[in-house]
Amino acid sequence: MDSISREMAKFALGLKYEQIPADALKEAKRFMLDSIGCALAAIGHKDMQQAYEFVQLLGGNEHATIIGHGTKTNLGNSALMNSLLIRAIDYNDIYWKQDPSHPSDIIPAALSPAEYKGLSGQDLLVGIVVAYELEMRLCLSGHPGIREIGWHHASLTQLVSPLVAARMLGLTEDQAVAATGISGSSHFTLGGVVAGFLTNMKNTADPMAVEAGVRACMLASTGYSGPAEVYEGKEGLFHVINTVKWDTDAMLSGLGREFLITNCGYKAFPTEALTHQPITATLEIRNNNNIDPKDVREILVKTTTRGTDILSDKSKYKPTTKETADHSLPYCIAVAVVKGNVLPSDFEEEALKDPLVWETLPKIKVEADPEIDALFPKIKRTRVTITLNNGQIFTKQEDHAKGRAENPLSDKELIAKFKANAHLQLSEERMEKVIDATMNLENWDVREYMKLLVSDK
Repeated sequence: MDSISREMAKFALGLKYEQIPADALKEAKRFMLDSIGCALAAIGHKDMQQAYEFVQLLGGNEHATIIGHGTKTNLGNSALMNSLLIRAIDYNDIYWKQDPSHPSDIIPAALSPAEYKGLSGQDLLVGIVVAYELEMRLCLSGHPGIREIGWHHASLTQLVSPLVAARMLGLTEDQAVAATGISGSSHFTLGGVVAGFLTNMKNTADPMAVEAGVRACMLASTGYSGPAEVYEGKEGLFHVINTVKWDTDAMLSGLGREFLITNCGYKAFPTEALTHQPITATLEIRNNNNIDPKDVREILVKTTTRGTDILSDKSKYKPTTKETADHSLPYCIAVAVVKGNVLPSDFEEEALKDPLVWETLPKIKVEADPEIDALFPKIKRTRVTITLNNGQIFTKQEDHAKGRAENPLSDKELIAKFKANAHLQLSEERMEKVIDATMNLENWDVREYMKLLVSDK
């Protein structure tokens, strides 16, 4: 019987564009557009300027383009920088049925090699579908998910990104298996990057796992070897993370016949995933009842123990950085009540000082609810209660945040999000070109497509 990594390699290398259903291809294009918008929105942020400076200092062969900048660097650096840009403002996609993940982080593992090799838009779409399919399957395979025992989902991405890059680079099956072993035995990531006081590593861990996969493919292409049974082998994934029950059927059953990408969700808000149900509920109460934030006496949020512990500790009531604020449930709820939405601009330096937001923060109480804990992670319920100064009480229970597959963004809403993200870097004319090109990506050459993703302002 073939190893798990070999079965996955066969899928990644053998999937044909014609095998992919129309709805899955459409979602691949929509996620591509969403990701490009997120990347363009991040360009001016301090951490992304620092990362770009770092990549420039490394130098290297000009293999592939960095989104927005238009400059080229080597494959590993390009994949890293583009993934960082997509991830930086925490506004890209989200999949969370068991383990949480942002599969669009892996798109650069297809994009940079596809540009380097001069591939077609059809080839790129296949790579995107492979990324989503394998990442989402790994997210479903662990019980409990590895995040629940202290590991970050980048530990899964390190096993997927090499297979995506292998498909684009035309590696052999043996080379793809070796690349999986090289990357998958070297980039496990601690959950500490998203717990407690948050740093730039919060959004960097997964892009580093994407970079690792691309570099592993480059190394394997020379004949370099890696563990062939990185999952089931001695001291492999199953052996080392042995408090998790691993479901190999979830990993492999139906590969190439069933496609999960249509079950992935979009982020309607640029914040940590567990804030989205509370934000959705808060906005519905506020907007449906024309609530003036100055009339609010108290906001009670019932959520998971995890949401209470990680997203609502003392530091989250005094956010001074973007990283803390977009992972602060109290801050996100305060912004929703005060401003009637939660946008990327709400995490800029000046916005973090908004006096009415700070006046509202102490009014917010976050409590763990055992009933909600019992449903997690299958259902991520929240219950928000807003009490006004006059004694009126409004409550909303929410299971499906805006943007999730059960409560999806329409094409119109997705395009509006893209334009809101991209407008500082692209003219209106260029944005329309990018939208049209992305929605018709199968008709484009990747190198020509990349020329559109450069700032023209």
